[in-house]
Amino acid sequence: MAMSQSFRPAERYDATTVWLHWITVILIAVLWGIGQTADLVPRGPLRTGVWSTHVVLGFLAAFVLVTRVAWRAKFGRVLPPADSGRLYVIAKLAHYVLYGLIGIVIIAGVIDASYRGFNVFGLWSVPQFGSGDAATRRSINEWHELAANALIVVAAIHALAALGHHYLWRDHLLDRMRP
Repeated sequence: MAMSQSFRPAERYDATTVWLHWITVILIAVLWGIGQTADLVPRGPLRTGVWSTHVVLGFLAAFVLVTRVAWRAKFGRVLPPADSGRLYVIAKLAHYVLYGLIGIVIIAGVIDASYRGFNVFGLWSVPQFGSGDAATRRSINEWHELAANALIVVAAIHALAALGHHYLWRDHLLDRMRP
């Protein structure tokens, strides 16, 4: 396992990549938190507003994800791997799984809102494509929740691995993600 003892400034990601990463982290955390707690709000306009916020932030997350992938593919700084061998393969796989899960959660969320025909803050309606059948609606929602929960687990493992690098191995890995 080859790890650098410290990263030089040239080995940091560019500011746009870093900001898109942290915006993604915040959006995913907030969206997951809303998803876990929104139904605790009493039925009525406040709950509808909370779910509307969830839908709007979900569409924002979709935009950020597409922007992030496009930026990384075209303009983002490519850094040398922090690890080699198996750890490199695991890290690469974890990143692909994270991107895949974010995409799945977003797609399932859009399908969920579209199947229901969700009304966002009374200003805009997500076009309804389904009959609104309760069993189908529950099934779509369960897939959305399952993917979101899997995303949180994988993201937590990713964060713990980064913290382990930084504080246990003291290789300053987190310095790569500073703007």
